[in-house]
Parts: sequence; C-alpha cells; structure tokens
Amino acid sequence: MASSSSYNCPCAACKFLRRKCMPGCIFAPYFPPEEPQKFANVHKIFGASNVSKLLHELLPHQREDAVNSLAYEAEARVKDPVYGCVGAISFLQRQVERLQKELDAANADLIRYACNDIPSGIACTAGSKFGSSHGSSAEAG
Repeated sequence: MASSSSYNCPCAACKFLRRKCMPGCIFAPYFPPEEPQKFANVHKIFGASNVSKLLHELLPHQREDAVNSLAYEAEARVKDPVYGCVGAISFLQRQVERLQKELDAANADLIRYACNDIPSGIACTAGSKFGSSHGSSAEAG
C-alpha cells in the first residue's frame, strides 16, 4: 500500500514511544508526525495506554473529536497543572464580567451626557437614576 504514510514515517505517537508504526495504528490518523508536541502533551497527562483504550472504545467517527478534546485539555494542563481548561474558562468569565461593567459605565455616561444636552425645561428621567457628578449648571449662569 503505497498510499499509507505509516510505512515511510511513523506517527507522532509511535515515534515518541519508539516503536514501529503498524498499518492499523490507532494513533496514526490523529497524531501526525508533524505534530509531535500534541502527542507528547496527551501522553504526559493521560498516558498512551489510557488514550489507546479510550480510542478503541469509541466509534471511529467520534475519535477525532475525542483526540482534539484530549489534546486541548492536555495543553491546558501543561500550562496550568492545577486548573487546566477550567482556569482558562474562569479567566475568560472574569474578563467578560469586567468588560460588561465597563460597557454599563460607558452607557451610563452616554445617558448622563445626553441628558445634559436636553433643554433645561424638559426633565431627563433616564439619567436621574445615575445621579449627577456635579452641581446644577443653571445656578452657575
């Protein structure tokens, strides 16, 4: 079979494990030789034997998603051994909360500035809930 690359170049898993990559290698479709760090991370966190068992238990169409999930979690665990993906998710949630507060403050400023541009005879009820940062401008004039 000339089309199989496993004869010419072992997959990243077999190369890492220093074994011959056989034609039916369970790792070959998911750990190409040009991505050695992907398997190294997965092996470090989950172990080659566990990953092999997992892939054998899954249906073939589910394996790629499983390997991508394992690779993502393994990379996150290498970067943050305690929290892994959860650390990244928590960081992003805090960032969203902070940006939402900034957006709310900017919207409040816009309403306040819009109310200051309304002629003095018309009351601005939308801005009244935000309060005034300085005294009445009618008294200064």
